[in-house]
Amino acid sequence: MRLRLFFSLTVILLLGACGAVSDRVSSFMGGEDNASPPTPLEEISEQIKIKRLWETSVGDGTDEQYLKLVPTFADGRIYAAESEGEVSAINSGNGKDIWTTDVDMRITGGPGAGGNFVLVGTSEAEVIALSAENGDILWRGKVSSEVLSAPQIDNGIVVVRTIDGKIFGLNAADGSRQWVYDRTVPALTLRGTSRPVIADGLVIAGFDEGRLAAIELQTGKLVWETRIALATGRSDIERMVDIDAEPVILDGIIYVATFQGRLAALTANSGRIIWTRDIPSYAGINVDDDHVYISDDNSAIWALDRTTGNSLWKLESLVARAATAPALTGDVVVVGDLEGYLHWLDRDTGEILGRNQVTDSPIIAPPFAVDGIVYTYASDGSLGAYNYQDNPDYIAPAATEEKEEKTDGDTGPEAAKPDENVEEDKSLLKKLLGGFGDDKDNNTGEDGSDIEKSEDTGS
Repeated sequence: MRLRLFFSLTVILLLGACGAVSDRVSSFMGGEDNASPPTPLEEISEQIKIKRLWETSVGDGTDEQYLKLVPTFADGRIYAAESEGEVSAINSGNGKDIWTTDVDMRITGGPGAGGNFVLVGTSEAEVIALSAENGDILWRGKVSSEVLSAPQIDNGIVVVRTIDGKIFGLNAADGSRQWVYDRTVPALTLRGTSRPVIADGLVIAGFDEGRLAAIELQTGKLVWETRIALATGRSDIERMVDIDAEPVILDGIIYVATFQGRLAALTANSGRIIWTRDIPSYAGINVDDDHVYISDDNSAIWALDRTTGNSLWKLESLVARAATAPALTGDVVVVGDLEGYLHWLDRDTGEILGRNQVTDSPIIAPPFAVDGIVYTYASDGSLGAYNYQDNPDYIAPAATEEKEEKTDGDTGPEAAKPDENVEEDKSLLKKLLGGFGDDKDNNTGEDGSDIEKSEDTGS
């Protein structure tokens, strides 16, 4: 099982004398890597045609750290952050920069977006709010410790999860503290925290001791708390049951998974457990009307019946490849892996229909889909948009935001074209984004070169 564990200096000092722990820690702190090698990719029969719509770069990405800086989509824009402090707004239709701001702080959580705000958390226990319109910094708020998940905003409250077990409610107007909810943190935890989810006036949050809680958004008052997994075992490592996978809510039902624990479905209004399965995960889950999809601790991909939790299929050919949480688009499930591949699976059977390599760097942040387009962000900062032919969910983005893009200075991978070339640019963009017709020009990029095709063989 390929685990990526990182520990704070305090935890290292506390456990440094424990031989059983130090053997496991060595490979993650610069020592010999004892993790299982990734399963070699098998040759596949390509059944779908995958198309790259655009690709760009967001700074240095996560700078080889295990940070899930997951981009977010809002109002036709992709907001992305890189670890050295840059936050960017990117046109979702063509991948061009709209604005980029350096917050002069190491970013470890985010971005989140809502209203006119883009929100990031830092390694120095700060939450920074930027204007979604132009990237100006609106305020900086102080919390108790490092922020490793995206801050969320709803009804004037910014919700922030910190690594010391606290959840903060901040005033969206100025970042001042409104309330704080606190849980005890176990001696040893995974490097990461699940993003809080806001629904119907409640903050749904997972904690490192395997508990899920519902908290009132406006007051921070606990509404209910449910234990999803019980810590068992003799060592601290064996007792780790962190909820690092983001809970998913659909039709009043919460789906949540724990590391070395189990997957559960429970009611959002009371926290009553409906069903459980012994399928642990720290990567994440996704759901549709009928199914729950989960990447487990060993990178096997499962599909379960959403009502009963019964297994429908299981794909084991990606074991030890650090598969991400699944994205859903059209008839497929999409996961990324540690060698920069996207794997496109049949929703009904789990069969791999196609594969394309985005980069040779790990994809840690889960891909996500909007209007049939799959967006993925790799550790080296590669951000791309992909689709597959005949995707029933696909809606071609309207390229209407180019007028807002900055044209003075180096603001992105491509500068805006002069006015006399606007018609040519629009025609080319139409070919790039308008679908997959029989026109051979649909297989060329903006520079006339061949667009990357899905690879039908492994590395």
